[in-house]
Amino acid sequence: MLIGILLFYTPQSRELMSTYLTQEGLDKLKADLERLKRIDRPAISHQIAEARDKGDLSENAEYDAAKEAQGLLELKISKMEAVLSDAVVIDESKLDTDRVLILTKVKLKNQANGMEVEYTLVPENEADLKAKKISVESPIGKGLLGKKLGDIAEIQVPNGVVKFEVVGLGR
Repeated sequence: MLIGILLFYTPQSRELMSTYLTQEGLDKLKADLERLKRIDRPAISHQIAEARDKGDLSENAEYDAAKEAQGLLELKISKMEAVLSDAVVIDESKLDTDRVLILTKVKLKNQANGMEVEYTLVPENEADLKAKKISVESPIGKGLLGKKLGDIAEIQVPNGVVKFEVVGLGR
């Protein structure tokens, strides 16, 4: 449910330092949080009230299930609010356009078969292969970070090493 989030923390203290989001990810997170608060929370409260009206709560599985769902929902809401409180929106205008970084649209040529593909590198939770968005945390994303036009990226995948040439960069 959390969209477009990269968490950074120090291993010693495990304190959250920053939460980096794209503007799209921030907007989606806010919309999801609003939906949870305005629609899902009242719906669960209604379920609890209905279950309570059915009598003995000690043997009421509907009531127990609704209370558990409420607890999980409140936990999800509090986590989303914590993420939003530490959120920093990635400013695309300040990113280097000469290298592969987060939010870079990169065109690759597979050196083995000549096939070309184009991906946009995004935060992990915004990855969507159908939309040609891959995570900077994926093996391909990690292998491409920092590469420039014309560079060859040797990327370890389950089937071995694949060599991609960076043939296009953009935003």
